[in-house]
Amino acid sequence: MGGALDPVVATGRNLVRQALADLEAGARVVVGVSGGADSLALAAVTAFVADRQALDLEAVVVDHQLQPGSAQVADTAAAQLATLGVRARVERVVVGTEGGPEAAARDVRLAALEAAGADTVLLAHTLDDQAETVLLGLGRGSGPRSIAGMSPRDGRWRRPFLALRRGDTEQICRAHGLDWWTDPHNSDPAFRRSRLRAEVMPLLEDELGGGVAEALARTADQVRADSALLDVLAAEVAEPLDVLTLGALPVALRSRVLRRAALSAGASALTSTHLSELDRLVTDWRGQRRVELPGGVSAARTGTSLFFAGTPVGG
Repeated sequence: MGGALDPVVATGRNLVRQALADLEAGARVVVGVSGGADSLALAAVTAFVADRQALDLEAVVVDHQLQPGSAQVADTAAAQLATLGVRARVERVVVGTEGGPEAAARDVRLAALEAAGADTVLLAHTLDDQAETVLLGLGRGSGPRSIAGMSPRDGRWRRPFLALRRGDTEQICRAHGLDWWTDPHNSDPAFRRSRLRAEVMPLLEDELGGGVAEALARTADQVRADSALLDVLAAEVAEPLDVLTLGALPVALRSRVLRRAALSAGASALTSTHLSELDRLVTDWRGQRRVELPGGVSAARTGTSLFFAGTPVGG
């Protein structure tokens, strides 16, 4: 890449530099790559940053083996990254069916990246992905955690490109001479996110005068900040199973305390409906027997105390 530095490339490098600023020299960084423009662009700018910060960088190209030619797509991506000096390997995975095709593919992809043993894993989600995630959360009515979208940092997982648009990642690829693959699933109306991307977002941009994706991303940032504060306050409640204590809390905070207690007891995949039923044990208790939760856990009330136990098999 010769001549003047492309300003979008410079922005991408700065975003990655900020995301990795806390790492010491020699830290192991893995970039998840699919062969699409977003992940190839992320790997390209991370190579520059990793070289200057003396980080141990590897790109893991995940081949889901769901489409004809997927092996060639993965091998081509790895070969292109090698020309940029990025150590890359292909990880071929088998996608199950639990939770639907999109969720199953995501789960096996993240498991493959988790197994890479990195100090930090970079994911190439963009501002467009964030906006779509917020809309999907709104459509499901699944509460502020869904509306909060994806966090720029979640443990070892980091998403430096949440401020970039898809067009920016394509420009970064062009600047590095990279050819990207366009996943046909991204335009397949059988997938809800694909319909959102191809039909709903363009319509909203046209009808509302543009800037919708940015507005949704800003909303996610604001809701995520509020949610983080509620989580901190929930952790400070001294008696989270005491009904009198819970009843005195504001509804938003009580919901967080109940969720935290249920997760600690082994529950999983809690929805707003589950939390509403837990709340009724506090605010509208009429001797109901128990609330059964995903994960084989049930909640019940005795006097002024809640307790969690394993759900009995067969009743």
